[in-house]
Amino acid sequence: MRPIMRLASGRLPRICAVSAVAGMVVFSATVETAVRPPKFDYEIHKLDNGLTVVLSEDHSTPIVRSELVYHVGSKNERPGRTGFAHLFEHLMFKGSRNVLSDSHLTLISRVGGDGNAYTTEDATTYVETVPSQYLPLILWLEADRMATLRIDKETFESERQVVKEERRWRYEDTPFGLLSEIMYDQAYSVHPYKHTPIGSMADLEAASVDDVQEFFDTYYVPENATLVLVGDFESSEALALVKQYFDRVPKAAHPVPRDIPREPAQTGERRITLTQTENWPLPAVIVAHHITYDGHPDAYPLHIAVKVLSDGQSSRIYQRLMYDEQLAVSAFGQGTIIDDPNLFYAVSLVQPGRTPAESEQALIGQLDRLKNEFISDRELQQAKNQFARDNVFTRATVEQKASHLSHAAVIHDDITTADAEFDIFMNITKEDVQRVARTYFTEENRLVLTIQPPAPAGRSFLRPGDEE
Repeated sequence: MRPIMRLASGRLPRICAVSAVAGMVVFSATVETAVRPPKFDYEIHKLDNGLTVVLSEDHSTPIVRSELVYHVGSKNERPGRTGFAHLFEHLMFKGSRNVLSDSHLTLISRVGGDGNAYTTEDATTYVETVPSQYLPLILWLEADRMATLRIDKETFESERQVVKEERRWRYEDTPFGLLSEIMYDQAYSVHPYKHTPIGSMADLEAASVDDVQEFFDTYYVPENATLVLVGDFESSEALALVKQYFDRVPKAAHPVPRDIPREPAQTGERRITLTQTENWPLPAVIVAHHITYDGHPDAYPLHIAVKVLSDGQSSRIYQRLMYDEQLAVSAFGQGTIIDDPNLFYAVSLVQPGRTPAESEQALIGQLDRLKNEFISDRELQQAKNQFARDNVFTRATVEQKASHLSHAAVIHDDITTADAEFDIFMNITKEDVQRVARTYFTEENRLVLTIQPPAPAGRSFLRPGDEE
């Protein structure tokens, strides 16, 4: 292990990130021959100010991975102020009391490291990978911006424009770019999953510096953060460094709010047709069902069901709509299994000359087939093999280990699931998959959403919000 560079505990002078790339091994096993991967070696601590710290030593390479996860995402935003969680992904790199704007990543890159950040519906994560002797540097940088982030009008205005432009090119100016936003807006009535992390243009325009400061003071606090360190260090020394820098960050003035509105159960099929006037060249058919949350016992067989239905070109949905019946120019699906109950949705971008009704029938047919017939032994084995492979990947690098541990600690609120999930998946049966399909893929829990391109002259469709 390299000797750790120590930083002075007093105030540092002003100082002037980007994803890690790692090789991964490939692993595959049948149900009978799957070899249980080694358990994660970690320890957990809680500082007096509420910060959760996870330490996992890995001396295979002289590097350290840091993941600081704030348990705040777009679901914590209030109506009329969407996009704040994602906005902070940008603002956190714009300087603090002791670090100049845009210098956070510059300093890390100068010592041979890199960093990044990303926002989801449930959390915002800041990551760094550095040579192990520079662990004190990233701890100081993270503690400094947690305690003294600079939020002023000039920075806010600048980053608001950056986010608005990102929304334009990534969503509004991209064909079918608003599909997810439209779907979630229709699928949810009260839960904040109704809006996506990017937020709305109108909300970004209406936001003020005071609004942003309030969001930071509420959620960017030690009690709402989990720091995961994986790499070439001694845990006792790393913990001492964490305390040295983070103990000085004060606790929040008030408890972190967790009053997320609960989405009421859907009690009848909903059928909606909309017209999208821009960047929508073909009809799209979406069949969506509400499902459960990450960590629920049903989530594990649902993962298997999702793989069988929609994971790749060998999946049932792709094969049926793209090859067998040639109904779609693109067909895909996704099970979004996250902090709160979300959706499984299947999508068909309708082939010219074919009808939305044909795609709808084919998509529902595949869901019904999963309810009426067991998946094959081969499909079950393939899904388990893929999970076993992925589970090994989570142990291959310090980056993967940190990501897996942080997910278990924050989203599951139970770090033991980082190891326990392997046995759960290996013991799933065909009966389990059929049971969850029958539980969630019901007619009364179904949303059928058809999004049409602009109507030709003399033809009209329902306006947004109208239901058939």
